[in-house]
This record gives sequence, structure tokens and C-alpha cells, in this order.
Amino acid sequence: MGVMDMIATEQATAESETALVAQARQGSETAIRRLIKANNQRLFRVARGVLRNDAEAEDVVQATYVKAFTHLDTFREEARFTTWLTRIALNDALGRMRKRRTTTDLTALDAAAQTDTGLAALFPISLVPLPADSEADRTEMRKLLEHAIDELPEAFRLVFILRDIEGLSAAEAASQLAIKPETVKTRLHRARQLLRATIEQRIAGSFADVFPFDGARCDNMADRVIATLSSRGGLGRAPVV
Repeated sequence: MGVMDMIATEQATAESETALVAQARQGSETAIRRLIKANNQRLFRVARGVLRNDAEAEDVVQATYVKAFTHLDTFREEARFTTWLTRIALNDALGRMRKRRTTTDLTALDAAAQTDTGLAALFPISLVPLPADSEADRTEMRKLLEHAIDELPEAFRLVFILRDIEGLSAAEAASQLAIKPETVKTRLHRARQLLRATIEQRIAGSFADVFPFDGARCDNMADRVIATLSSRGGLGRAPVV
């Protein structure tokens, strides 16, 4: 896909999202379900990147949707709805983490990263998918990668998830984390280096497979959010298509 095609696709996605948000403001269950399905993967990965626990991350995702859809009047559309949701999820996850322990000193981590002389060495991870008949190997490698990511310091882990797994630009990740793009680049280099030290040359699968949140888990999230919103009177009478 060329650059122009990518831009056109992104614009179409943003326009579709805007239309769905407008329908959700009117209480459309169909629109809410579509927005939930479109954002489940990213929100789960971000929350899990902070909490390193599937169940807690899922709780954060549900809480994020409930908060967002019951306070749509506060969404000013100065950024994309997806960006707004991600920030809510990130703040919730970080808040829960603070209740567990003292938050990692990000300034100290930055200083350590800046003094590392090995940052110039890029992380040569192969993103070539495994053959179709190697599902067992793919699963094993995915678990290895998930474990390695979990072991990263929080500051590096979040940047790695947003940049290399979710595909956000340095500027987008910086906006989500309220840090400078230069800091994003530094942390990403350090995260890749730490992962390389942990898993060396054993990675062969695609990052797109890690921390899956699909199938029944994805579908059930919409049901749970709709049930909560209905109990609070947050849905209108818009017909379900």
C-alpha cells in the first residue's frame, strides 16, 4: 500500500469513527458495540503493558468504556476518539499500579538510557511470520516474547507496546505518555536492546500476535459494557441493526 493509500485509509477510518461517536452520543447500541470492538486490542495491550496481568487489564478496558460512554459530553473531539480512550485506559492502569507500589522513577530510567553507549545498535528482530504449519512454534515464541516484554521496566515497556506493537508514531506515543518524542525514541531503543539481551535470536513470529484479545473475550466485552450502560440508563432507544 502506497503512502497516499495509507493516508486515505486513515482518513476514512477517522471519518467512520466520528460518525460512530455521533451515533453513540444518541445512545445507539450498535455504534457503541462497533467502537468497542475496534478499540479492544489496543486498550487491552496498553493496560496489560502497565499491569502485566490479563484479568486486571480486562477490568481496566471495561472501566474505560463505561467511563467514556457515560461521559461522552466531555469528549471535545480535539483528538481522535481512539486516542481519548487510550489515555483513559492508561491513566486507570497507572492509577491501579500506584496503589500496588511506588511508581518507577522515569527520570532515573531516562538518565540510565541516555548514558548507555549501546543505544546506537538497532534491534534486528525478524518480523517474518512463521510457516502456517508451525502454529505450536508460533505459540511458544509468542509466550516467550510476552514474557520478555513483561520483564521490561514500565517506562520502556509502554513505549515498546505503543510503537512496535500498536504501530503509533513517535509523536503519537509521546502524546499518549505526555513525554517528548525524543524520549520515546530513547526508550524504544533501550527496550529493543533489553529484549534482544533476553531472547537473542529466538524470535521469529509477528508482534501482531502478542497479547491477543479477540474471539469470545472481545465479543463479551461489548456485552458487559452494554449491560452496565443499560443499568445506568446510558442507552437510548436507537434500534440495534
